Amino acid sequence: MLYEELKDIQRKFGYLPAAELESLSKRANMPLYRIHSVASFYPHFQLNPPAKADVRVCADMSCHIRGGCELKDSLQARFAGIPDQVSVRDISCLGRCDGAPAYMLNDKIYFGLERAEVTEMIRSVLVGETLPPETVDERRPAEIRCDPYGDGKEKYGALRRLVRTKDWDGVCAVLKEADLRGLGGAGFSTEMKWQMTRRQPGPEKYVICNADESEPGTIKDRFIMQHIPYLLIEGMIIAGFVVGAKKGYIYIRHEYTHQEHILEREIHKCYREGLLGENILGSDLTFDLEVFVSPGGYICGEESALIEAMEGKRSEPRNKPPFPGQAGLWMKPTVLNNVETFMNVPVILGNGVEWYNKVGHGGGKGMKFVGVSGRVRNPGVFEVPMGTPTRDVILGLAGGPLPGHEFKAWAPSGPSSGYLPAHMVDVQLDFKSLGALDSMLGSGAIVVCDETTCMLDMALNSSTFFRNESCGKCVPCRIGTQKLVDILMGWTRGRLTTGSAKEELELLDELSDAMKVASICGLGQFTPYPILSVIKHFREEIDAHIVKKTCPAGVCPMRG
Repeated sequence: MLYEELKDIQRKFGYLPAAELESLSKRANMPLYRIHSVASFYPHFQLNPPAKADVRVCADMSCHIRGGCELKDSLQARFAGIPDQVSVRDISCLGRCDGAPAYMLNDKIYFGLERAEVTEMIRSVLVGETLPPETVDERRPAEIRCDPYGDGKEKYGALRRLVRTKDWDGVCAVLKEADLRGLGGAGFSTEMKWQMTRRQPGPEKYVICNADESEPGTIKDRFIMQHIPYLLIEGMIIAGFVVGAKKGYIYIRHEYTHQEHILEREIHKCYREGLLGENILGSDLTFDLEVFVSPGGYICGEESALIEAMEGKRSEPRNKPPFPGQAGLWMKPTVLNNVETFMNVPVILGNGVEWYNKVGHGGGKGMKFVGVSGRVRNPGVFEVPMGTPTRDVILGLAGGPLPGHEFKAWAPSGPSSGYLPAHMVDVQLDFKSLGALDSMLGSGAIVVCDETTCMLDMALNSSTFFRNESCGKCVPCRIGTQKLVDILMGWTRGRLTTGSAKEELELLDELSDAMKVASICGLGQFTPYPILSVIKHFREEIDAHIVKKTCPAGVCPMRG
Protein backbone atom coordinates (compact mmCIF):
# COMPACT_ATOMS: atom_id res chain seq x y z
CA MET A 1 0.00 0.00 0.00
CA LEU A 2 2.86 2.42 0.74
CA TYR A 3 4.21 2.13 -2.80
CA GLU A 4 0.80 2.70 -4.33
CA GLU A 5 0.27 5.79 -2.17
CA LEU A 6 3.67 7.17 -3.20
CA LYS A 7 3.00 6.41 -6.87
CA ASP A 8 -0.36 8.17 -6.69
CA ILE A 9 1.24 11.27 -5.16
CA GLN A 10 3.99 11.34 -7.78
CA ARG A 11 1.51 10.88 -10.63
CA LYS A 12 -0.49 13.86 -9.33
CA PHE A 13 2.34 16.28 -8.60
CA GLY A 14 5.22 14.94 -10.69
CA TYR A 15 7.25 14.42 -7.51
CA LEU A 16 6.72 13.80 -3.76
CA PRO A 17 6.08 17.13 -2.00
CA ALA A 18 7.08 17.21 1.68
CA ALA A 19 3.57 18.27 2.72
CA GLU A 20 2.07 15.27 0.94
CA LEU A 21 4.47 12.89 2.70
CA GLU A 22 3.51 14.40 6.03
CA SER A 23 -0.16 13.98 5.18
CA LEU A 24 0.46 10.36 4.17
CA SER A 25 2.26 9.76 7.48
CA LYS A 26 -0.79 10.90 9.44
CA ARG A 27 -3.25 9.09 7.18
CA ALA A 28 -1.37 5.78 7.31
CA ASN A 29 -0.34 6.16 10.97
CA MET A 30 3.24 5.53 9.86
CA PRO A 31 6.34 7.43 11.04
CA LEU A 32 7.45 10.06 8.53
CA TYR A 33 11.05 8.87 8.73
CA ARG A 34 10.00 5.42 7.48
CA ILE A 35 8.09 6.87 4.54
CA HIS A 36 11.02 9.12 3.68
CA SER A 37 13.54 6.28 4.00
CA VAL A 38 11.60 4.28 1.41
CA ALA A 39 10.87 7.22 -0.91
CA SER A 40 14.52 8.31 -0.93
CA PHE A 41 15.81 4.79 -1.60
CA TYR A 42 14.19 4.05 -4.97
CA PRO A 43 15.24 5.93 -8.12
CA HIS A 44 11.66 5.99 -9.43
CA PHE A 45 10.57 8.42 -6.72
CA GLN A 46 11.56 12.10 -6.85
CA LEU A 47 11.64 14.29 -3.75
CA ASN A 48 12.16 17.54 -5.68
CA PRO A 49 10.23 19.06 -8.58
CA PRO A 50 11.68 17.82 -11.88
CA ALA A 51 12.49 20.06 -14.83
CA LYS A 52 9.75 20.52 -17.40
CA ALA A 53 11.70 18.18 -19.66
CA ASP A 54 13.42 15.55 -17.50
CA VAL A 55 15.82 13.67 -19.78
CA ARG A 56 17.78 10.64 -18.60
CA VAL A 57 20.12 8.86 -21.00
CA CYS A 58 21.14 5.26 -20.32
CA ALA A 59 24.83 5.16 -19.35
CA ASP A 60 25.47 1.42 -19.17
CA MET A 61 27.37 -1.06 -21.37
CA SER A 62 25.40 -1.32 -24.60
CA CYS A 63 24.24 2.30 -24.64
CA HIS A 64 27.72 3.39 -23.53
CA ILE A 65 29.28 1.93 -26.68
CA ARG A 66 26.39 2.74 -29.02
CA GLY A 67 26.30 6.51 -28.65
CA GLY A 68 24.72 7.13 -25.25
CA CYS A 69 27.52 9.37 -24.00
CA GLU A 70 27.50 11.42 -27.20
CA LEU A 71 23.72 11.79 -27.04
CA LYS A 72 23.84 13.03 -23.45
CA ASP A 73 26.69 15.45 -24.14
CA SER A 74 24.99 16.93 -27.19
CA LEU A 75 21.70 17.44 -25.33
CA GLN A 76 23.46 19.01 -22.36
CA ALA A 77 25.24 21.42 -24.70
CA ARG A 78 22.08 22.24 -26.63
CA PHE A 79 19.95 23.04 -23.56
CA ALA A 80 22.68 24.33 -21.23
CA GLY A 81 21.11 27.78 -20.93
CA ILE A 82 17.80 26.61 -19.43
CA PRO A 83 18.58 24.12 -16.63
CA ASP A 84 15.30 24.92 -14.88
CA GLN A 85 13.44 23.83 -18.01
CA VAL A 86 15.58 20.92 -19.25
CA SER A 87 17.55 18.48 -17.10
CA VAL A 88 19.83 15.97 -18.84
CA ARG A 89 21.56 13.28 -16.78
CA ASP A 90 22.56 9.61 -16.69
CA ILE A 91 20.30 6.75 -15.70
CA SER A 92 21.01 3.07 -15.12
CA CYS A 93 20.01 0.43 -17.66
CA LEU A 94 16.50 0.90 -19.08
CA GLY A 95 16.19 -2.64 -20.47
CA ARG A 96 16.32 -1.53 -24.13
CA CYS A 97 19.87 -2.71 -24.79
CA ASP A 98 19.00 -3.96 -28.28
CA GLY A 99 17.81 -0.45 -29.21
CA ALA A 100 20.78 1.46 -27.77
CA PRO A 101 21.09 4.26 -27.09
CA ALA A 102 17.91 4.49 -25.03
CA TYR A 103 16.66 7.42 -23.01
CA MET A 104 13.77 8.39 -20.77
CA LEU A 105 11.85 11.63 -21.22
CA ASN A 106 9.39 12.45 -18.43
CA ASP A 107 9.14 8.74 -17.47
CA LYS A 108 8.59 7.51 -21.03
CA ILE A 109 11.29 5.40 -22.69
CA TYR A 110 12.42 5.86 -26.30
CA PHE A 111 15.10 4.42 -28.56
CA GLY A 112 16.08 4.25 -32.22
CA LEU A 113 15.87 8.02 -32.77
CA GLU A 114 18.41 10.40 -34.28
CA ARG A 115 19.74 13.23 -32.10
CA ALA A 116 17.75 15.79 -34.06
CA GLU A 117 14.56 13.85 -33.38
CA VAL A 118 15.33 13.70 -29.65
CA THR A 119 16.00 17.43 -29.59
CA GLU A 120 12.72 18.15 -31.34
CA MET A 121 10.84 15.93 -28.88
CA ILE A 122 12.28 17.91 -25.97
CA ARG A 123 11.27 21.17 -27.64
CA SER A 124 7.72 19.85 -28.04
CA VAL A 125 7.55 19.19 -24.28
CA LEU A 126 8.67 22.74 -23.54
CA VAL A 127 5.77 24.17 -25.55
CA GLY A 128 3.24 21.91 -23.85
CA GLU A 129 2.73 19.26 -26.50
CA THR A 130 1.87 15.69 -25.49
CA LEU A 131 4.60 13.09 -25.77
CA PRO A 132 4.10 10.18 -28.18
CA PRO A 133 3.76 6.65 -26.78
CA GLU A 134 6.90 4.85 -25.68
CA THR A 135 8.96 3.12 -28.34
CA VAL A 136 8.07 -0.58 -28.47
CA ASP A 137 10.00 -3.29 -30.27
CA GLU A 138 7.32 -4.62 -32.62
CA ARG A 139 9.50 -7.34 -34.16
CA ARG A 140 7.74 -10.68 -33.83
CA PRO A 141 9.53 -14.02 -34.15
CA ALA A 142 8.31 -16.25 -36.95
CA GLU A 143 8.46 -19.21 -34.58
CA ILE A 144 9.35 -19.97 -30.98
CA ARG A 145 10.62 -23.52 -31.11
CA CYS A 146 10.15 -24.43 -27.47
CA ASP A 147 6.47 -23.38 -27.32
CA PRO A 148 4.41 -26.59 -26.86
CA TYR A 149 1.34 -24.72 -28.13
CA GLY A 150 2.95 -23.20 -31.19
CA ASP A 151 1.11 -25.53 -33.57
CA GLY A 152 -2.34 -24.31 -32.51
CA LYS A 153 -2.89 -26.62 -29.54
CA GLU A 154 -5.03 -25.39 -26.68
CA LYS A 155 -2.91 -23.34 -24.29
CA TYR A 156 -2.36 -24.34 -20.66
CA GLY A 157 -2.48 -28.01 -21.64
CA ALA A 158 0.07 -29.09 -19.02
CA LEU A 159 -1.96 -27.31 -16.34
CA ARG A 160 -5.22 -28.90 -17.49
CA ARG A 161 -3.69 -32.38 -17.30
CA LEU A 162 -2.19 -31.69 -13.88
CA VAL A 163 -5.52 -30.52 -12.46
CA ARG A 164 -6.95 -33.92 -13.40
CA THR A 165 -4.07 -36.06 -12.10
CA LYS A 166 -2.78 -33.93 -9.19
CA ASP A 167 0.52 -35.72 -9.65
CA TRP A 168 2.70 -33.20 -7.82
CA ASP A 169 5.41 -35.81 -7.23
CA GLY A 170 5.48 -36.53 -10.95
CA VAL A 171 6.17 -32.88 -11.73
CA CYS A 172 9.12 -32.81 -9.34
CA ALA A 173 10.46 -36.03 -10.84
CA VAL A 174 10.28 -34.61 -14.36
CA LEU A 175 12.01 -31.37 -13.37
CA LYS A 176 14.75 -33.36 -11.67
CA GLU A 177 15.23 -35.60 -14.71
CA ALA A 178 15.38 -32.56 -16.97
CA ASP A 179 17.85 -30.90 -14.57
CA LEU A 180 16.07 -27.57 -14.99
CA ARG A 181 18.27 -24.92 -13.43
CA GLY A 182 17.61 -21.28 -12.65
CA LEU A 183 18.02 -19.24 -15.83
CA GLY A 184 18.25 -15.84 -14.20
CA GLY A 185 21.90 -16.09 -13.20
CA ALA A 186 22.53 -18.46 -10.30
CA GLY A 187 21.75 -21.76 -12.05
CA PHE A 188 20.35 -23.44 -8.92
CA SER A 189 18.28 -26.63 -9.29
CA THR A 190 14.60 -25.76 -9.74
CA GLU A 191 13.44 -29.10 -8.34
CA MET A 192 15.51 -28.65 -5.17
CA LYS A 193 14.20 -25.13 -4.67
CA TRP A 194 10.58 -26.26 -5.05
CA GLN A 195 11.10 -29.23 -2.74
CA MET A 196 12.51 -26.96 -0.05
CA THR A 197 9.33 -24.90 -0.01
CA ARG A 198 7.09 -27.93 -0.43
CA ARG A 199 8.50 -29.55 2.71
CA GLN A 200 7.91 -26.50 4.90
CA PRO A 201 4.94 -26.77 7.31
CA GLY A 202 2.00 -24.40 7.34
CA PRO A 203 -0.78 -23.52 4.88
CA GLU A 204 0.51 -20.08 3.82
CA LYS A 205 3.10 -20.13 1.05
CA TYR A 206 3.87 -17.93 -1.94
CA VAL A 207 5.20 -18.11 -5.50
CA ILE A 208 7.09 -15.12 -6.89
CA CYS A 209 8.44 -14.56 -10.38
CA ASN A 210 11.48 -12.30 -10.54
CA ALA A 211 10.89 -10.26 -13.71
CA ASP A 212 13.16 -7.44 -12.58
CA GLU A 213 15.94 -7.99 -15.11
CA SER A 214 17.86 -4.78 -14.53
CA GLU A 215 21.45 -5.82 -15.30
CA PRO A 216 22.88 -4.20 -18.44
CA GLY A 217 22.46 -6.38 -21.51
CA THR A 218 19.65 -8.47 -20.01
CA ILE A 219 16.55 -8.35 -22.21
CA LYS A 220 15.40 -11.94 -22.79
CA ASP A 221 12.73 -11.95 -20.04
CA ARG A 222 11.22 -8.86 -21.62
CA PHE A 223 10.96 -10.84 -24.87
CA ILE A 224 9.35 -13.85 -23.16
CA MET A 225 6.73 -11.76 -21.35
CA GLN A 226 5.88 -9.96 -24.57
CA HIS A 227 5.53 -12.99 -26.84
CA ILE A 228 4.75 -16.06 -24.71
CA PRO A 229 3.30 -14.73 -21.41
CA TYR A 230 0.99 -17.74 -21.09
CA LEU A 231 3.96 -20.08 -20.52
CA LEU A 232 5.22 -17.94 -17.64
CA ILE A 233 1.77 -17.83 -16.03
CA GLU A 234 1.22 -21.55 -16.52
CA GLY A 235 4.57 -22.34 -14.91
CA MET A 236 3.71 -20.23 -11.88
CA ILE A 237 0.31 -21.86 -11.38
CA ILE A 238 1.92 -25.29 -11.58
CA ALA A 239 4.53 -24.21 -9.03
CA GLY A 240 1.75 -23.09 -6.71
CA PHE A 241 0.04 -26.47 -6.95
CA VAL A 242 3.25 -28.41 -6.36
CA VAL A 243 4.46 -26.47 -3.29
CA GLY A 244 1.03 -25.79 -1.80
CA ALA A 245 0.87 -22.04 -2.42
CA LYS A 246 -2.37 -20.24 -3.20
CA LYS A 247 -0.96 -16.83 -4.10
CA GLY A 248 1.57 -15.67 -6.66
CA TYR A 249 3.15 -12.41 -7.75
CA ILE A 250 5.00 -11.36 -10.89
CA TYR A 251 7.54 -8.76 -9.73
CA ILE A 252 8.23 -6.70 -12.85
CA ARG A 253 10.53 -3.72 -13.28
CA HIS A 254 8.64 -0.44 -13.67
CA GLU A 255 10.32 0.28 -17.02
CA TYR A 256 8.45 -2.66 -18.59
CA THR A 257 5.06 -0.96 -18.91
CA HIS A 258 4.22 -2.64 -22.23
CA GLN A 259 4.97 -6.11 -20.86
CA GLU A 260 3.08 -5.31 -17.65
CA HIS A 261 -0.07 -4.62 -19.66
CA ILE A 262 0.36 -7.83 -21.67
CA LEU A 263 0.63 -9.85 -18.47
CA GLU A 264 -2.39 -8.12 -16.94
CA ARG A 265 -4.50 -8.99 -19.99
CA GLU A 266 -3.37 -12.61 -19.94
CA ILE A 267 -4.08 -12.91 -16.21
CA HIS A 268 -7.59 -11.49 -16.65
CA LYS A 269 -8.15 -13.97 -19.45
CA CYS A 270 -7.09 -16.83 -17.16
CA TYR A 271 -9.58 -15.71 -14.52
CA ARG A 272 -12.36 -15.59 -17.11
CA GLU A 273 -11.52 -19.10 -18.29
CA GLY A 274 -11.31 -20.58 -14.78
CA LEU A 275 -7.55 -21.11 -14.86
CA LEU A 276 -7.01 -18.78 -11.90
CA GLY A 277 -9.01 -18.13 -8.75
CA GLU A 278 -11.05 -20.60 -6.72
CA ASN A 279 -12.11 -24.05 -7.94
CA ILE A 280 -9.75 -23.97 -10.91
CA LEU A 281 -11.24 -25.89 -13.84
CA GLY A 282 -13.91 -27.28 -11.53
CA SER A 283 -11.45 -28.71 -8.99
CA ASP A 284 -10.86 -27.87 -5.35
CA LEU A 285 -7.64 -26.05 -6.25
CA THR A 286 -7.06 -22.33 -5.72
CA PHE A 287 -4.37 -20.00 -7.02
CA ASP A 288 -4.45 -16.24 -7.41
CA LEU A 289 -1.92 -14.22 -9.36
CA GLU A 290 -1.17 -10.51 -9.68
CA VAL A 291 1.51 -8.20 -11.02
CA PHE A 292 3.66 -6.20 -8.59
CA VAL A 293 5.46 -3.26 -10.22
CA SER A 294 8.92 -2.60 -8.82
CA PRO A 295 9.71 0.85 -7.42
CA GLY A 296 13.07 0.54 -9.21
CA GLY A 297 16.69 -0.37 -8.58
CA TYR A 298 18.99 -3.17 -9.78
CA ILE A 299 19.37 -4.47 -6.22
CA CYS A 300 15.72 -5.59 -6.39
CA GLY A 301 16.91 -8.45 -8.58
CA GLU A 302 18.46 -10.09 -5.52
CA GLU A 303 15.76 -12.44 -4.26
CA SER A 304 15.64 -11.38 -0.62
CA ALA A 305 15.94 -7.68 -1.52
CA LEU A 306 13.01 -8.17 -3.89
CA ILE A 307 10.97 -9.60 -1.02
CA GLU A 308 11.90 -6.66 1.20
CA ALA A 309 10.64 -4.32 -1.53
CA MET A 310 7.34 -6.21 -1.74
CA GLU A 311 6.91 -5.76 2.00
CA GLY A 312 7.16 -1.99 1.61
CA LYS A 313 10.72 -1.61 2.87
CA ARG A 314 14.04 -0.48 1.47
CA SER A 315 15.28 -3.12 -0.92
CA GLU A 316 18.21 -4.38 1.13
CA PRO A 317 19.28 -8.06 0.98
CA ARG A 318 18.67 -10.24 3.99
CA ASN A 319 21.32 -12.35 5.65
CA LYS A 320 20.97 -16.05 4.78
CA PRO A 321 19.98 -18.54 6.04
CA PRO A 322 17.04 -18.72 6.25
CA PHE A 323 16.47 -18.84 2.51
CA PRO A 324 13.24 -17.65 0.86
CA GLY A 325 12.14 -21.27 0.47
CA GLN A 326 12.05 -21.42 4.26
CA ALA A 327 11.13 -17.83 5.21
CA GLY A 328 10.38 -15.54 2.29
CA LEU A 329 7.52 -13.11 1.76
CA TRP A 330 6.07 -12.13 5.16
CA MET A 331 8.46 -14.78 6.53
CA LYS A 332 6.42 -17.52 4.87
CA PRO A 333 7.93 -20.25 2.62
CA THR A 334 8.31 -18.79 -0.87
CA VAL A 335 9.33 -20.21 -4.25
CA LEU A 336 11.15 -17.54 -6.24
CA ASN A 337 12.32 -18.14 -9.81
CA ASN A 338 12.89 -15.94 -12.81
CA VAL A 339 10.75 -15.64 -15.95
CA GLU A 340 12.62 -18.09 -18.17
CA THR A 341 12.75 -20.74 -15.45
CA PHE A 342 8.99 -20.71 -14.84
CA MET A 343 8.40 -20.63 -18.60
CA ASN A 344 10.38 -23.83 -19.05
CA VAL A 345 8.15 -25.84 -16.68
CA PRO A 346 5.21 -26.16 -19.14
CA VAL A 347 7.75 -26.47 -21.95
CA ILE A 348 9.18 -29.61 -20.33
CA LEU A 349 5.81 -31.01 -19.30
CA GLY A 350 4.28 -30.23 -22.70
CA ASN A 351 7.07 -31.34 -25.02
CA GLY A 352 8.29 -34.15 -22.80
CA VAL A 353 11.48 -34.55 -20.82
CA GLU A 354 13.03 -36.68 -23.59
CA TRP A 355 12.60 -33.83 -26.08
CA TYR A 356 14.04 -31.35 -23.59
CA ASN A 357 17.09 -33.47 -22.86
CA LYS A 358 17.86 -34.05 -26.54
CA VAL A 359 17.23 -30.62 -28.04
CA GLY A 360 20.44 -29.09 -26.68
CA HIS A 361 23.95 -29.38 -28.11
CA GLY A 362 27.05 -30.92 -26.57
CA GLY A 363 25.31 -32.08 -23.41
CA GLY A 364 23.26 -28.91 -22.99
CA LYS A 365 19.54 -29.35 -22.34
CA GLY A 366 16.58 -27.42 -23.70
CA MET A 367 16.40 -24.16 -25.58
CA LYS A 368 17.92 -20.91 -24.31
CA PHE A 369 16.90 -17.32 -24.94
CA VAL A 370 19.89 -15.00 -25.25
CA GLY A 371 19.97 -11.25 -25.71
CA VAL A 372 22.71 -9.81 -27.90
CA SER A 373 23.56 -6.11 -27.86
CA GLY A 374 26.49 -3.79 -28.26
CA ARG A 375 28.57 -3.37 -31.38
CA VAL A 376 26.73 -5.84 -33.64
CA ARG A 377 24.63 -5.42 -36.79
CA ASN A 378 21.53 -7.24 -35.60
CA PRO A 379 21.01 -6.84 -31.84
CA GLY A 380 18.04 -8.66 -30.37
CA VAL A 381 16.84 -11.79 -28.56
CA PHE A 382 17.46 -15.20 -30.09
CA GLU A 383 16.27 -18.69 -29.18
CA VAL A 384 19.04 -21.27 -29.54
CA PRO A 385 19.66 -24.80 -28.26
CA MET A 386 21.56 -24.83 -24.98
CA GLY A 387 25.19 -25.55 -25.80
CA THR A 388 25.21 -23.62 -29.07
CA PRO A 389 28.68 -22.20 -29.86
CA THR A 390 28.75 -18.49 -29.13
CA ARG A 391 30.18 -17.93 -32.62
CA ASP A 392 26.86 -19.01 -34.13
CA VAL A 393 25.05 -16.37 -32.09
CA ILE A 394 27.39 -13.37 -32.32
CA LEU A 395 28.75 -13.85 -35.84
CA GLY A 396 25.68 -15.64 -37.19
CA LEU A 397 22.32 -14.60 -35.79
CA ALA A 398 23.49 -11.17 -34.58
CA GLY A 399 25.27 -10.49 -37.86
CA GLY A 400 28.77 -9.99 -36.47
CA PRO A 401 30.48 -6.63 -35.87
CA LEU A 402 29.30 -3.40 -37.43
CA PRO A 403 30.48 -2.76 -41.03
CA GLY A 404 34.15 -1.88 -41.18
CA HIS A 405 34.88 -3.01 -37.62
CA GLU A 406 36.50 -6.03 -35.97
CA PHE A 407 35.10 -8.25 -33.22
CA LYS A 408 37.28 -7.73 -30.14
CA ALA A 409 35.58 -8.99 -26.96
CA TRP A 410 32.27 -10.00 -25.42
CA ALA A 411 30.56 -10.36 -22.08
CA PRO A 412 28.57 -13.63 -21.88
CA SER A 413 26.11 -12.23 -19.32
CA GLY A 414 26.44 -8.53 -18.75
CA PRO A 415 28.99 -7.05 -16.34
CA SER A 416 28.70 -9.86 -13.77
CA SER A 417 30.28 -12.36 -16.18
CA GLY A 418 33.32 -10.26 -17.01
CA TYR A 419 34.78 -10.00 -20.52
CA LEU A 420 36.25 -12.65 -22.80
CA PRO A 421 38.46 -12.10 -25.88
CA ALA A 422 37.14 -12.75 -29.39
CA HIS A 423 39.29 -15.88 -29.86
CA MET A 424 37.18 -17.63 -27.19
CA VAL A 425 34.01 -17.20 -29.26
CA ASP A 426 33.74 -20.94 -29.97
CA VAL A 427 32.86 -21.73 -26.36
CA GLN A 428 29.45 -23.33 -25.91
CA LEU A 429 26.65 -21.40 -24.26
CA ASP A 430 26.05 -23.58 -21.22
CA PHE A 431 26.78 -23.56 -17.51
CA LYS A 432 29.78 -25.88 -17.56
CA SER A 433 31.63 -24.53 -20.60
CA LEU A 434 31.51 -20.88 -19.56
CA GLY A 435 32.26 -21.78 -15.95
CA ALA A 436 35.49 -23.41 -17.14
CA LEU A 437 36.56 -20.00 -18.47
CA ASP A 438 35.92 -18.31 -15.09
CA SER A 439 32.81 -16.75 -16.58
CA MET A 440 29.15 -17.78 -16.52
CA LEU A 441 26.06 -18.33 -18.63
CA GLY A 442 24.08 -16.21 -16.18
CA SER A 443 21.03 -14.65 -17.75
CA GLY A 444 22.31 -14.98 -21.32
CA ALA A 445 23.02 -11.27 -21.83
CA ILE A 446 25.74 -11.11 -24.49
CA VAL A 447 27.33 -7.68 -25.00
CA VAL A 448 29.75 -7.36 -27.93
CA CYS A 449 32.74 -5.00 -28.19
CA ASP A 450 34.81 -4.09 -31.25
CA GLU A 451 38.22 -2.46 -31.76
CA THR A 452 36.85 0.99 -30.96
CA THR A 453 36.15 -0.17 -27.40
CA CYS A 454 38.63 0.31 -24.57
CA MET A 455 38.36 -2.68 -22.23
CA LEU A 456 39.53 -0.68 -19.21
CA ASP A 457 36.82 1.87 -19.97
CA MET A 458 34.28 -0.98 -20.13
CA ALA A 459 35.46 -2.30 -16.75
CA LEU A 460 35.09 1.21 -15.31
CA ASN A 461 31.60 1.49 -16.80
CA SER A 462 30.58 -1.83 -15.23
CA SER A 463 32.05 -0.91 -11.85
CA THR A 464 30.29 2.45 -11.96
CA PHE A 465 26.98 0.69 -12.58
CA PHE A 466 27.49 -1.55 -9.54
CA ARG A 467 28.57 1.46 -7.45
CA ASN A 468 25.47 3.40 -8.45
CA GLU A 469 23.15 0.46 -7.76
CA SER A 470 24.61 -0.68 -4.42
CA CYS A 471 22.02 -0.51 -1.64
CA GLY A 472 24.78 0.49 0.77
CA LYS A 473 23.80 -1.98 3.48
CA CYS A 474 27.17 -3.69 3.87
CA VAL A 475 30.53 -1.94 4.15
CA PRO A 476 32.49 -4.12 1.66
CA CYS A 477 30.04 -3.21 -1.11
CA ARG A 478 29.28 0.37 -0.10
CA ILE A 479 32.91 1.38 0.31
CA GLY A 480 34.47 -1.20 -1.99
CA THR A 481 32.50 -0.26 -5.10
CA GLN A 482 33.45 3.41 -4.68
CA LYS A 483 37.10 2.55 -4.07
CA LEU A 484 37.15 0.35 -7.16
CA VAL A 485 35.67 3.15 -9.28
CA ASP A 486 38.27 5.57 -7.90
CA ILE A 487 41.12 3.22 -8.83
CA LEU A 488 39.85 2.54 -12.35
CA MET A 489 38.99 6.19 -12.95
CA GLY A 490 42.60 7.00 -12.12
CA TRP A 491 43.88 4.33 -14.49
CA THR A 492 41.81 5.68 -17.39
CA ARG A 493 43.57 9.01 -16.81
CA GLY A 494 47.04 7.54 -16.37
CA ARG A 495 47.09 8.11 -12.62
CA LEU A 496 47.97 5.73 -9.78
CA THR A 497 46.82 5.92 -6.18
CA THR A 498 50.00 4.15 -5.01
CA GLY A 499 53.65 4.43 -5.97
CA SER A 500 53.86 1.81 -8.72
CA ALA A 501 51.82 -0.30 -11.12
CA LYS A 502 52.77 -3.44 -9.17
CA GLU A 503 51.45 -1.98 -5.90
CA GLU A 504 48.33 -0.78 -7.67
CA LEU A 505 47.50 -4.26 -8.98
CA GLU A 506 48.17 -5.78 -5.55
CA LEU A 507 45.83 -3.24 -3.99
CA LEU A 508 43.11 -4.11 -6.49
CA ASP A 509 43.54 -7.84 -5.81
CA GLU A 510 43.23 -7.28 -2.07
CA LEU A 511 40.13 -5.12 -2.50
CA SER A 512 38.54 -7.65 -4.86
CA ASP A 513 39.12 -10.54 -2.46
CA ALA A 514 37.55 -8.60 0.41
CA MET A 515 34.47 -7.73 -1.65
CA LYS A 516 33.99 -11.28 -2.93
CA VAL A 517 34.29 -12.81 0.54
CA ALA A 518 32.52 -10.28 2.75
CA SER A 519 29.73 -8.70 0.68
CA ILE A 520 26.23 -9.82 1.67
CA CYS A 521 24.93 -10.42 -1.84
CA GLY A 522 26.01 -10.96 -5.43
CA LEU A 523 26.19 -7.28 -6.29
CA GLY A 524 29.26 -6.68 -4.16
CA GLN A 525 30.63 -10.15 -4.79
CA PHE A 526 30.57 -9.78 -8.59
CA THR A 527 31.64 -6.13 -8.85
CA PRO A 528 35.37 -7.01 -9.24
CA TYR A 529 34.78 -9.52 -12.07
CA PRO A 530 34.81 -7.03 -14.98
CA ILE A 531 38.22 -5.57 -14.14
CA LEU A 532 39.69 -8.93 -13.07
CA SER A 533 38.69 -10.41 -16.44
CA VAL A 534 40.21 -7.44 -18.29
CA ILE A 535 43.47 -7.82 -16.35
CA LYS A 536 43.48 -11.53 -17.22
CA HIS A 537 42.65 -11.29 -20.93
CA PHE A 538 43.61 -7.74 -21.89
CA ARG A 539 46.62 -7.06 -19.67
CA GLU A 540 48.40 -5.12 -22.43
CA GLU A 541 45.64 -2.49 -22.35
CA ILE A 542 45.99 -2.08 -18.59
CA ASP A 543 49.77 -1.68 -18.90
CA ALA A 544 49.33 0.86 -21.69
CA HIS A 545 47.20 3.02 -19.40
CA ILE A 546 49.08 2.80 -16.11
CA VAL A 547 52.64 2.42 -17.44
CA LYS A 548 52.73 4.09 -20.88
CA LYS A 549 49.96 6.61 -20.08
CA THR A 550 48.14 5.93 -23.35
CA CYS A 551 44.76 4.48 -24.33
CA PRO A 552 45.19 2.12 -27.32
CA ALA A 553 41.58 2.63 -28.40
CA GLY A 554 41.76 6.40 -28.01
CA VAL A 555 38.76 6.40 -25.68
CA CYS A 556 40.11 7.44 -22.29
CA PRO A 557 41.00 11.09 -21.60
CA MET A 558 44.63 10.48 -20.58
CA ARG A 559 45.96 13.39 -18.54
CA GLY A 560 48.92 11.81 -16.78
